[in-house]
Amino acid sequence: MGILHDDVVVVRQSENEGEPTVITVNCPDKTGLGCDLCRILLFFGLSIVRGDVSTDGKWCYIVFWVVPKPSIRWDTSKWELLKRRLVQACPSCSSAYGISYYRSELLSPKPPDVFLLKLFCSDRKGLLHDLTTVLCNLELNIKKVKVSTTPDGTVMNLFFVTDTREILHTKKRQEETYEALKHVMQASMMSCNIEKVGPEIAACCKASLSPPSAIIDDIFPLRDVQGASKCITSNNVSVVMDNSLSPAHTLVQIVCQDHKGLLYDIMRTLKDYNIQISYGRFYIKQGRKCEIDLFIMQADGNKIDPGKQHALSSRLQMELLQPLRVAVISRGPDTELLVTNPVESSSKGRPLVFHDITLALKLLNTGIFSVLPQLYAVCRLLYKILLIDNVHMVSRKATARKPALPLATRAFRLY
Repeated sequence: MGILHDDVVVVRQSENEGEPTVITVNCPDKTGLGCDLCRILLFFGLSIVRGDVSTDGKWCYIVFWVVPKPSIRWDTSKWELLKRRLVQACPSCSSAYGISYYRSELLSPKPPDVFLLKLFCSDRKGLLHDLTTVLCNLELNIKKVKVSTTPDGTVMNLFFVTDTREILHTKKRQEETYEALKHVMQASMMSCNIEKVGPEIAACCKASLSPPSAIIDDIFPLRDVQGASKCITSNNVSVVMDNSLSPAHTLVQIVCQDHKGLLYDIMRTLKDYNIQISYGRFYIKQGRKCEIDLFIMQADGNKIDPGKQHALSSRLQMELLQPLRVAVISRGPDTELLVTNPVESSSKGRPLVFHDITLALKLLNTGIFSVLPQLYAVCRLLYKILLIDNVHMVSRKATARKPALPLATRAFRLY
């Protein structure tokens, strides 16, 4: 029964430069599937310029038109790797026919093994970003990172990672990781070691002590969303919900400016609310203005209750206005950068956030003295980053005079 494995995901590469590649997904449906697929596309650095989704509740058909970043080199092997990751995210074809003994997605997945990558090297501009880029290209997910810089310029980098390919325990995979890091670090790399950590340390990577949510909310004030329950708008985002245009669905119409991971932010929010999408359309117009139409329903098959529409609309607007929240705080002679990003209810964080933070700081010629990621509340991950101004590294007090606005502006410009 079902369709051939190779037909679950079809990638039709563009024939002409500048044209989008078309990715078609044809598989059984599940709540949150769109979010899972968009997360993978975002992790691979692809921008979604158009999308269509339709489902009858059991089987879905999704089409993405995607454009790679110009700075990323794509070849046949990379497209094949993307296809494998998308297929892995799809439910098994037999699940649409009720064959329960093939439904591996119903089983509780085994938590991935956590490994500690310990790297000693000499400090230099953009070091942490370069290391993060290597790990991302290797499909190593960074769960936690600790960076310490000694007065003599030696840096101890501790990366707690999981392997998407689940083979980091093998000698071949560890050697591949070592060679990739050595290629970037050259002579500045002093030592590198990879070892599997115990369950106690692995558990610490999921959550760590953090300030109370009330304190964080004072640092990152949320925009107070006002409006009626059926229509919430701002200068940048419009969210309109209507129950009268479909006998079985609630229509959600969103108009906003494009940003990195826009469709993922929408799909993630709907997944957290356990909302199912029956039909959807997404496209970008001139001027990077996006229009999204979604016909949605609750998990019980009913329309979105009018009393719940305001909460959902407010959440969508908040996530689209502030996918990341940034604050720069002076602490005496030091400057601390605080960045929060959303975490799905499944504990999966937004991909490549730390990569983009380090890229922003590298472009600003600002060094990183230490990093401490912390989970706070239920749906936010906080990065506490102590900064060093590379232009004035001999004077730590010079860092405190760095204006906060350029840091926040640069970080938001990536989103």
